[in-house]
Amino acid sequence: MRYLILSDIHANVTGLEAALAAVEGKWDRAICLGDVVGYGPDPNAVVDKIRSLDAISIRGNHDKAGSGLEDAADFNPVARAVAHWTREKLTPENLDYLLKLPTGPIQLDGMALVHGALRDEDEYVFTQAQALEGLLEAPLPVTFFGHTHLQGGFILDETNVEVVRLKVPPGVGSAKIDIADGKTYLLNPGSVGQPRDGDPRAGFAIAELSSHSVEFWRVPYNVAAVQERMSRFGLPEPLIARLAFGR
Repeated sequence: MRYLILSDIHANVTGLEAALAAVEGKWDRAICLGDVVGYGPDPNAVVDKIRSLDAISIRGNHDKAGSGLEDAADFNPVARAVAHWTREKLTPENLDYLLKLPTGPIQLDGMALVHGALRDEDEYVFTQAQALEGLLEAPLPVTFFGHTHLQGGFILDETNVEVVRLKVPPGVGSAKIDIADGKTYLLNPGSVGQPRDGDPRAGFAIAELSSHSVEFWRVPYNVAAVQERMSRFGLPEPLIARLAFGR
């Protein structure tokens, strides 16, 4: 089974559609690690698409804030403003979908799926030290997580934590890592809708654990079109500008 691993789409339907078009026919089942909404201009279009894919999904912190499940009090003012805007725009059906998203971690076909960290869905995992706890306590050899918008992750080999370093070629491209027996993996597919690793292309992954491999993909999309919609809807300028830089 080849799983399409999506995360942090953040209401960017243009990025999502570009990603799906690039890998059409290359995957069997879709997974979403949360943050379907937030930041971007297309909350209903993205939720509609994820629902149509019948994706196996868990919730992210922006899904909780955008649906009103949480009040976004701990968000910065820019993120909070978009969470409130999202709440006003969601259709009743899409609001209900977000409200009912399960909390990670969940286990599926040899993988654990979380939004932030295994112990705390809202915790960020940026560093090797932060990753170590999750790697040591992981219920399965491979855990996929999102939240940081940074494609890559960490590998535990006995007591050494290695950072996954990727070189994805320009344009539509991918980089593959092999899943080795005896190691534990904490892998982030990247952000479809708002990357923050200096590469503005949509990021995601395709996992085929039966073949011991994970492909990390990057796909360019029409950033200017998304920025135009954000501007038209009055979304905050910092969020508009950062899309072009992947920051």
